[in-house]
Amino acid sequence: MRALVQRVVSASVTADEVLGRIEKGLVIFLGVGQGDGEEDARYVVEKVVNLRIFDDEMGHFNISSLEAARQLLIISQFTLYADVRKGRRPSFTDAALPEIAKAIFDMTVELFRETGLRVETGRFQERMLVEIQNDGPVTIMVDSVGRHRPSRA
Repeated sequence: MRALVQRVVSASVTADEVLGRIEKGLVIFLGVGQGDGEEDARYVVEKVVNLRIFDDEMGHFNISSLEAARQLLIISQFTLYADVRKGRRPSFTDAALPEIAKAIFDMTVELFRETGLRVETGRFQERMLVEIQNDGPVTIMVDSVGRHRPSRA
């Protein structure tokens, strides 16, 4: 599972109507890959809500969205699994099939809600317009594959 996390001052997502809107917080573009499951979802949720990417009084990254009670806007994005190594058209064969991805996406959104943070979402498999006022800019990729790799010390 991949989550592209952006710290924002405000953000919204619309289709025919406004689907979600947040003020200070995180926009999380969430992609579900082949073989992803509950363990991946739990890893991504725990990692994202505990990322210390909000400024403390000294201006240092030292506060998490949980500590700051920030808002989350979660948007499904299978294109995070684009493979562009061959040719000019991206391949999405590493992305989970839509019916599987939707169930895992919904479960992940529920896990984010269980943290107590305010959570807004887009609409799965919908063409949406996303407006983001990026703060920093701060953009971080979280990949559940990382839970299997030793960290570089």
